[in-house]
Amino acid sequence: MSFFQWDFGSVFHQPFIGIENYRDVLADEYFQIAFSNTLVYTLITVPAQMVLGLLIAMLIHGINRLKITFRVAYYLPVITSWVIASLVFKYIFNTEGLLNYFLVNVLQLTGQNIRWLDSRWGGISVAMLLGTWKGIGWNMVVFLAALQTVPLSLYEAAAIDGAGRVRQFFTITLPSIRGTILFALVMLTIGGFNVFTSIKMITNGKPGHQTETVLTWMYYKAFSAGKFGYSAALSFIIAIVLAILASVQFRLMKNQEQS
Repeated sequence: MSFFQWDFGSVFHQPFIGIENYRDVLADEYFQIAFSNTLVYTLITVPAQMVLGLLIAMLIHGINRLKITFRVAYYLPVITSWVIASLVFKYIFNTEGLLNYFLVNVLQLTGQNIRWLDSRWGGISVAMLLGTWKGIGWNMVVFLAALQTVPLSLYEAAAIDGAGRVRQFFTITLPSIRGTILFALVMLTIGGFNVFTSIKMITNGKPGHQTETVLTWMYYKAFSAGKFGYSAALSFIIAIVLAILASVQFRLMKNQEQS
C-alpha cells in the first residue's frame, strides 16, 4: 500500500508511485514536528519512569511492613484505563480546570487562568507527566523483582568493608540488575514511540497539529485526510526505527549476559 496512491479519491484505482509516499512523509513539516515530539516524550518519560520506579522499588524492598499495600498502591496507575486517566489529566490542566482553580482562587498565586494545553510544549508536558505517572508502577514491579534476586551476603560483605549505601548501590545493586535495566529500557522505548491515547484525548494534536506524535499523525492522515498510502509509509518508517533501536538494545543485553 505504501508504494501506491491510496486515498479517498482513488479507491478503485491505485496507481503505483514508487517511493513518493516515503518522500512525502520525510519532507512533511508536520511529520517532523510529530517525530520530534515523540522523541522528546520518549527521552524524558523513559528515564523518569526508570529512575522513580527503581527508587520506589528500593524503598519498598527495604521495609518489612505494608509491602503488599505499597505495591498495590503504586501499581494502580498501571491498570487504570488510559482513556480515563487522560480525561482526568485534561480536566486538571484545562484552562477552567482544577489546577487553575487552586492557583487562582485558593492559593491566589496568579490573577488569571493559565492555558496549559494551548501551547505545544504545554500539551506535551502534560502528556509526559501522565505517561510518567502511569509507568512508575510497572518499573517498580520489574525492579523490585530484580532486587530480590541480589544476594544479601553481598551487601553484608560490603558493609563489613566499610562501604556506605551509595557505594553499595553503584557497586552491587546496579551491576546486579543491569540486565533488567536494559530490558526495561527496550520496553519503555517502544512504548514511548507508541504514545497515542494520551495525546489524542488531551490535546488531539492542537494547537495546529503542534502536539501530534507519530501515531496520532498517522491516524489523522489515514482517517481524517484519507491518505492511506502516506500512513502506510509512515508506519513502515516507524517500524524500521523501532527495529533498529530494539536490535541495538537487545545486542547490549546479549553482551551483558555474556560478560
